[in-house]
Amino acid sequence: MTQSHDWWRGCVIYQVYPRSYQDTSGDGIGDIRGIIGRLDHIASLGVDAIWLSPFFKSPMADFGYDVSDYCDVDPMFGTLSDLDELIALAHAKGLKIIIDQVISHSSDQHAWFKESRSSRDNPKADWYIWADPKPDGTAPNNWLSIFGGPAWEWDTVRRQYYMHNFLASQPDLNFHNADLQNAILDTVRFWLDRGVDGFRLDTVNFYVHDKQLRDNPPLSLSTEDGNFMGVDAPDTNPYGFQDHLYDKSQPENIMFLQRLRALLNEYEGRTTVGEVGDGRRSLKTVAAYTNGGDKLHMAYTFDMLGAEFSAEHFRRSISNFQSGVQDGWVCWAFSNHDVERHVSRWMQEGDDAEHLARFAITLLSSFRGSICLYQGEELGLEEADIAFEDLVDPYGIRFWPAYKGRDGCRTPMVWEKDMAHAGFSDAPHTWLPVPESHFRHAVDQQEKVYGSVLNYYRTMLAFRKSHPALIDGDMVFIETNKDVLAFIRETPEQRLVIVLNLHREPQSVILPENLAVREVLDLPGCAGGIHDGVVSLRGLDGFCGLL
Repeated sequence: MTQSHDWWRGCVIYQVYPRSYQDTSGDGIGDIRGIIGRLDHIASLGVDAIWLSPFFKSPMADFGYDVSDYCDVDPMFGTLSDLDELIALAHAKGLKIIIDQVISHSSDQHAWFKESRSSRDNPKADWYIWADPKPDGTAPNNWLSIFGGPAWEWDTVRRQYYMHNFLASQPDLNFHNADLQNAILDTVRFWLDRGVDGFRLDTVNFYVHDKQLRDNPPLSLSTEDGNFMGVDAPDTNPYGFQDHLYDKSQPENIMFLQRLRALLNEYEGRTTVGEVGDGRRSLKTVAAYTNGGDKLHMAYTFDMLGAEFSAEHFRRSISNFQSGVQDGWVCWAFSNHDVERHVSRWMQEGDDAEHLARFAITLLSSFRGSICLYQGEELGLEEADIAFEDLVDPYGIRFWPAYKGRDGCRTPMVWEKDMAHAGFSDAPHTWLPVPESHFRHAVDQQEKVYGSVLNYYRTMLAFRKSHPALIDGDMVFIETNKDVLAFIRETPEQRLVIVLNLHREPQSVILPENLAVREVLDLPGCAGGIHDGVVSLRGLDGFCGLL
């Protein structure tokens, strides 16, 4: 395992959603031993790190994003010994382990919250966000929960409200309290000492709230904020009606992130990647959190997790980041456990889904930054259509039928086409059903097929890894005669030109006269060619040349 302290720059991260990866206990829910059994699959992709979604003790109201013990494994997933074994085996295969750190809130079953709610004067009374009601008994302000309704829940013992950005059973921690910060950092150290290589920081800009509890103003109709969860539909979720000036992204958060970075700096080669959901201010927040080398190592936003698929959109997203963030670093992703799978988001009538899946990883692998893949995308899985009676996601149940929630992207992995539940589990029923349409995408069906989506992922990631300019080289866009993505990736040792056609129709692109292609590189799966400075591309096609 490489010990480079900056291995995370340009790395490829593979996200595992443990509930849906592999079940070995027969309860229909994935577990850590299942991930151990599938490590060879992950390693074969050529990725650098595994991001594990939460496996901590939890009542599972939000499927592990409601933590009741930050320093233990939930029995449904296994034991601490199982996790130690996973870390050791992953390291032996050259894979880093990044874990989800969910510290903006805990479960209401956490011992900290049980003590905090017991009285107004106990040692942890101020570890959560408590506030008196208004004289008429209503909530302290107009803040809303992302999962619907007010962000305040009445507690009958303290006779106060507590804040929750998500479910009422997910009370927000009070980062204005130094003792709480110290306790959180102790849990981070616990995992660092066990050999964890990094942390994906859930809702990293939600840690600190406005101490004055000022009302959020309405969102101006002249701006676009969008829902935190990547659902740009304020008519579906009233959360999108507010300009979230005071319930998140407060300046005091910077000081906690500096404390967190100082802790990680005590260990070699550790990293952080923060999830920033801040609407139109996301880029500014990412810049504040990643600039200077003393806070987050990298962050990601929801820019590429939406429905827009155009050269102009990707060029704008990357250019805005590069001009606004300066010395910070970004992690790009097209799919994760919170959004519709990108093959389904971007499909148009007449598209070949597998071709779109292959082109998407070519696109993502060409960008400057680290990249994150979500389990199943290497198989070209589309979004599952889950019946209402099978929904388990509280977010989807709350906003159904206009929004079906996140269950459609969380269904179990498909391993063997002819096995029950596609080899995920031998239980009679799985926690979410395996869609019939996914069986044909199973790993065993793609392993030996040249050009399958799975093998294309392996080939494209190997191409990326073998070209240093694609790992952390500069990225400079080229103006062309067409709305295609054209850019140079370069290091002092290597200079590449890449042209990507996001149109469904062929395009011919004239390169600037000062760009002389010395050698055409075999960009996997792409047929683009060049003659007399003109690059010819099919629909959803690419070209790569050595300058």
